Order: sequence, then structure tokens, then C-alpha cells
Amino acid sequence: MEKLDVKKMLSHLYKAMAKKCVIVDVPAMKFLMIDGQGDPNTVPEFHQAMEALYGTAYTAKFQLKFAKVGPEYVVPPLEGLWWMKGGGWDQNRRDLWQWTAMIMQPDHIKDKHVKQAIEELRRKKNPPALDKLRFEKFDEGRCAQVLHIGPYDAEGPTIEKLHTFIGDEGYVLRGKHHEIYMGDPRRTAPEKLKTIIRQPVQMVSCE
Repeated sequence: MEKLDVKKMLSHLYKAMAKKCVIVDVPAMKFLMIDGQGDPNTVPEFHQAMEALYGTAYTAKFQLKFAKVGPEYVVPPLEGLWWMKGGGWDQNRRDLWQWTAMIMQPDHIKDKHVKQAIEELRRKKNPPALDKLRFEKFDEGRCAQVLHIGPYDAEGPTIEKLHTFIGDEGYVLRGKHHEIYMGDPRRTAPEKLKTIIRQPVQMVSCE
């Protein structure tokens, strides 16, 4: 039996195009989440968040498989929300970046399953960021998105392209800059990395 893969089930959300920006309506979904601050390339906090997020996600996956609860599934990709306190964005002040690292969970995973996974992970490895992890619904609503191909630090032109599209479509930005990491930087050359850039939007007020 084929494993459940949210990237295929929600292909309009997880298969963006590099040449075309689009408007999508994102349903409410539940995520494992950890908040942090600083440059993800240098602060230990980001690496610790990865340990806790992936550790919990895979522990839950295998616990449910062993208990035969729900369908087998592929762990969804890492996602990130990015912002700076007070608004605005400075690509050169990574020390001031605020972020939420998160992994979406299939519908059949409930609070009790996450709690069981956390307890098991704490018993086996107890990663430092585990106490920061939360499991909650994230309702993003209407967004614009586009695919960026290349290094993370070269996203600027792609983001500008998306923001221009948003204005041309009669929308304004709202919420937090959202990235979905479709490639593994440990195994993929920087120029081939694929990242979905997503931005929540709202219609321009007529008032």
C-alpha cells in the first residue's frame, strides 16, 4: 500500500512553480512548532529545534505504525515562519531574525500521540529544545506563493517577484514570511535547492 504523502494530497500547496506566482487558499493544519531567534546557520538554538522537531515527528510516525493507528505516511517537509520584531526585514541582521520552525502532521495524529512521542523521545534522547515544542493548529488562509530554486541566501529577487505579484493582484501583505524546504541542504547542491516562498495576503481596503 502506498504511504500517505501530504505533498501529493495537497499538491497545489506543495508543488509550486518557479516561473509563475499563484494565489492559494491554505486550510487550517496542525504542526509541531518551536520558536527561536537568530541566524539559523550559527545559533545552536536552531540545530536544537531540528533535533526536537524531527525526533518527535519520526517517533510519532513509528509509534503509530507499530500500533497500527491510521495509514503509514511520509513525514512532511520542514517549514519556517520568519519575521523581525517591529516589522520590516533586514537580510543583513540575521541576529535579529525571529523564526518558527515547524513540521505539519497528518489529520489522524492527535494530541495524545504527540504527547506519547515526546515522552518516548525524552526517555531515549531528551533533546534540549523538547520542552519548547508545541502542537497546534495554524490557519494561514489566502496566500501567494512561488518556487525559489537556488541557495537560501539568494532568495531576495524571488521574494521581490512574489511581492510585486501580490500588489498587481490587488492584495497587500499580512502575517509572516513562510518558507517550505523541499530539498535537504545536506544532500543537495545549493544551486539545486527548492524552497516554496509563501506570503499570506489580504485584499486592499476600499476605504
